[in-house]
Amino acid sequence: MAKELILAKYGEMALKGLNRGTFEDILMKNLRRRLKKFGAFKLNRAQSTIYMEPLSEDIDLDEVLEHLQCVFGIAALCRACVCEKTMEDISAKAVPYLEEVLLGAKTFKVEAKRADKAFPLKSPEICAELGGILLDAYPHLSVDVRHPDVTVMVEIRDTHAFVHGANLKGAGGLPVGSSGKALLLLSGGIDSPVAGYRMARRGVHISAIHYVSPPYTSDRAQEKVEQLCQELTPYCGNIAFFCVPFTEIQEAIKKYCPEEYFTVIMRRLMMEIAQKIAAKDNCLALIAGESVGQVASQTMQAIACTDAVSRIPVFRPLIGSDKTEIVETARMIGTFETSTLPYEDCCTVFTPKHPKVRPSLEEVEKAQGKFDFTEMVNKAVEGTTMKVFELS
Repeated sequence: MAKELILAKYGEMALKGLNRGTFEDILMKNLRRRLKKFGAFKLNRAQSTIYMEPLSEDIDLDEVLEHLQCVFGIAALCRACVCEKTMEDISAKAVPYLEEVLLGAKTFKVEAKRADKAFPLKSPEICAELGGILLDAYPHLSVDVRHPDVTVMVEIRDTHAFVHGANLKGAGGLPVGSSGKALLLLSGGIDSPVAGYRMARRGVHISAIHYVSPPYTSDRAQEKVEQLCQELTPYCGNIAFFCVPFTEIQEAIKKYCPEEYFTVIMRRLMMEIAQKIAAKDNCLALIAGESVGQVASQTMQAIACTDAVSRIPVFRPLIGSDKTEIVETARMIGTFETSTLPYEDCCTVFTPKHPKVRPSLEEVEKAQGKFDFTEMVNKAVEGTTMKVFELS
């Protein structure tokens, strides 16, 4: 049986210049963590590619590939047959190795990448020679260089040659952990999990914070958000989840503040609490799932009033996205069904009938100033609980 391994190819990480080694080290660490559950692997890197060689024959490489498609920092993946750098060995191994994929095809083409320029044949010559051998071995095939059913790849690299079918698309982006750590304001809706996913794709390690207001919110609502955390772990890795008791604060907002400002004041206090939790968890920024103009609290004026209390950056990766785009991403990452479960979070508690759509900061500060929330904010921070959702 031919020796097989998995090739993982970089995307934008290949352009990182002098900092590239740092990104590669983080990606290698993330891959080792992901591969551990499947068995022992030997990992090497060269020429913008990571080579993952299984050290036992009972590892299901198709299952591993599916798992690795969620790893940020990888642009493309494939299973590949390892060959000596001779056309004789490449041809001898390619015919049986590609049997399953070629028997089900009608057309094919061969592409070659010759990273080792000392190899005696040039890329067009490699394609022509291997293509002729595959046509002899599988006479039902014909060549179609424009729209083939199967593209056979031959890569001539430093120490070996590799033969494989088409690459699988990777998750792209940057390795999680390469861009620092941030705290995601995670509601039970569709948007915030997608915001967390998008920031993780930029290399940000995600923690999450959620606010509960029993008896106005149920245990099911909290369980729903915890399930969302678990569903994000294939992309984001382990997630520290902070749960904040928020009932007392919301009741005080209702009692002391003008109704039309309930939502913006609530969000300002959430920001205050989140910053304190972020500092304890070494998070450098907050992440919110807002899309400009989507609801009353997401107008530019309302967002400005919310951000006025923030002393660290607030990232809003969905700010220019419409709902259709957000829903498509939620379906793709597997959070949509959970997000649409009918359990309300604290953002829907005491929702004003006629919220102020374009509040001024002066108006909001005056409305919030009718009560001193400092002690309640500190009490909520002290009462916050934490659990960690781990990559399964």
